[in-house]
Amino acid sequence: MSYGFKRIRFRKKREMPGGLWLLCPGCESMQYKRAVEEQFQVCPECTFHFEIPADQRISMLLDEDSFEESNEDLCPLDPLRFKAKKAYKDRLVRAQDVTGLNDACITGTGRLDGTEVVIGVSDSRFLRGSMGSVVGEKITRAIELATEKGFPFIFISGSGGGARMDEGALSLMQMAKTSVALARLDDAGGLFISVLTNPTMGGCMASFAALGDIILAEPRALLGFAGPEVIRQTVREDLPEGFQTSEFLLDHGFLDMIVHRADLKGRLSQLLNYCRIKPRKEVVA
Repeated sequence: MSYGFKRIRFRKKREMPGGLWLLCPGCESMQYKRAVEEQFQVCPECTFHFEIPADQRISMLLDEDSFEESNEDLCPLDPLRFKAKKAYKDRLVRAQDVTGLNDACITGTGRLDGTEVVIGVSDSRFLRGSMGSVVGEKITRAIELATEKGFPFIFISGSGGGARMDEGALSLMQMAKTSVALARLDDAGGLFISVLTNPTMGGCMASFAALGDIILAEPRALLGFAGPEVIRQTVREDLPEGFQTSEFLLDHGFLDMIVHRADLKGRLSQLLNYCRIKPRKEVVA
């Protein structure tokens, strides 16, 4: 017996290609990935600045084909044979495989609107951009190169990991080493422009990142030594609204200016033209 029902053919649902959308931590909305990329990895809705790899920052800032990397062969070791949930040596191998880098920063020379500079950039993909012996050594050598050549030194920090505790005191001593190198650069009449991005914390912020002759920051970046929750639990008091953000630190005199990522190259070019390096002095070894 037929009841007159039609057979309905259901079409197979077409799947949405993966990787087209991403969640913005700033406004908690889904954003079309290509639209974010076209805005220099900045959310078009709320201007939240996403973290980006070191090589992408360099290509955004320096003149085309002008960058020459230095000390790229330096590799971290595991002097303490440190192991927490995972062994340090295994975490290093994993980070190297993911990023294609030996460690968490890239340094070298290049031109920014024709001006010769020494530049360094943290890469947050590598153990949160933390500073171990190799990162401290690369930064120190970059500063010494700027001192020797009389070039401005620019460093873009994004070191949410701070000093790398997996290397113990060997990591902490990089704070003093980089600071001494910057003091020698200053004695030689050099210029250091520090650019802080989200997040720049811990031992990096407590040393070289905070020692710029001029300190810039991207909007809404978290900047400080200990995190706000640690401070709140220590002092047992509520913290001011926006505590440790770029805007808070600008209002309180720590920063010189906040610069949108799309404007950073132009602003650095202006500063380099304005702050002509005075003649170098002899640096006593």
